[in-house]
Amino acid sequence: MRRTIAFLVILAIGFGLWWKRDDAMRLAADHLPFLRPHVAGGAAQNAAASTRPAPPAVPVVLGTAEKKPLPITIDAVGTVQSVATVSVKPRIDSQIATVQVAEGALVKEGDLLFTLDARSLKAQLAQADAQIEKDRAQLEQGRRDLARAEDLLAKRIGTEVQRDTARTTAKVMEAQLASDEAQRANLAALVSYTEIRAPVSGRMGSISFKEGATVRAADAQAIATVNQIDPIYVSFAVPQVLFPELRQALQAGKVRVDARVGTSVTSGTIAFVENTVDLATGTVLAKATMPNKDEKLWPGAFVSVQVVLGIDADAVAVPTAAVQIGQQGPYVFVIRDGRAALRQVTVARTVGSESVVASGLSGGEQIAVDGQLRLVDGAAVQIQPPKPTTKGGGVAKTTPDTLPDTAIPRRS
Repeated sequence: MRRTIAFLVILAIGFGLWWKRDDAMRLAADHLPFLRPHVAGGAAQNAAASTRPAPPAVPVVLGTAEKKPLPITIDAVGTVQSVATVSVKPRIDSQIATVQVAEGALVKEGDLLFTLDARSLKAQLAQADAQIEKDRAQLEQGRRDLARAEDLLAKRIGTEVQRDTARTTAKVMEAQLASDEAQRANLAALVSYTEIRAPVSGRMGSISFKEGATVRAADAQAIATVNQIDPIYVSFAVPQVLFPELRQALQAGKVRVDARVGTSVTSGTIAFVENTVDLATGTVLAKATMPNKDEKLWPGAFVSVQVVLGIDADAVAVPTAAVQIGQQGPYVFVIRDGRAALRQVTVARTVGSESVVASGLSGGEQIAVDGQLRLVDGAAVQIQPPKPTTKGGGVAKTTPDTLPDTAIPRRS
């Protein structure tokens, strides 16, 4: 027990000496002369630390958090698809006589593409025509015989058996004529199959069979493929979390879709939305119909898609370069009275080079858009003018003509 009390007393004295270490050192220095240089050195270091100059101001370029109307959009990657892709195949077994179209040509619906050998079918068709003429002549004779038998029966010269026989013969001839006419119609259809015409307006693909090649109706390979180009589909996936907003916009009217290829933008409207959510990706497939007279959209190409759901009249927009990502999420530096203040923000979406801030800014604040990587909360800033830009919007590059003379090697 005594040892414990003694330990606690020594611990309390030690803590008191540490808490009043400066006073204790000065008191010890008064009684012990060899400690005076150390006490004076510590005081000098404290005085130097208190007079140390403040860090220099960080140069920054300012931007403004503007409140303005901006579109509510969904960005996605889309695929260009033909509205109709038709494989051109023969419907009869024959030989290609002529090819009337070139590979990659633009065709209209009904244009003649290929001609098959029709000589045998035309001969059969002529034979059917002759048979029909024969049937008609026989039918006329049968009808005359029937009329004569009925007349003889009325005069009680002929019998009912003769009349019934003549009537049956006439009906058989009528059936034979109908059969031959049907056979002729079938042959006429087969002859029409020897002229292969464009099923839709569009662009021809590669032609697999040339003149002289034998083609069959059972062939798996098509002679060619026609893709409809104008109008055309752009297919894209909408995340499930944004699908309610898309449906709400569709209920209000047509929804505009912009497809970007390079610097070209083509606008259309949503024509189709899939009736189920893809379980593998959590997205909903949608298609937009695009006019494509100039053929800027090509089937199979990937395009940047932007779906415009509406307009946000009071959106707070900041340059996207001003938004930084930290451990607590996105933030910006608000500049006020020459100092930077870190402000946490919530980014709703990005529209072009601007980010729409849902919370954290109210509009009108001055924010750092360049040089913010060197800033910390409370740092002093030095306002710099914006960097000059070229016509393309990029920062002007330094060329050898603008470098100092010492930077250009010269020949002696």
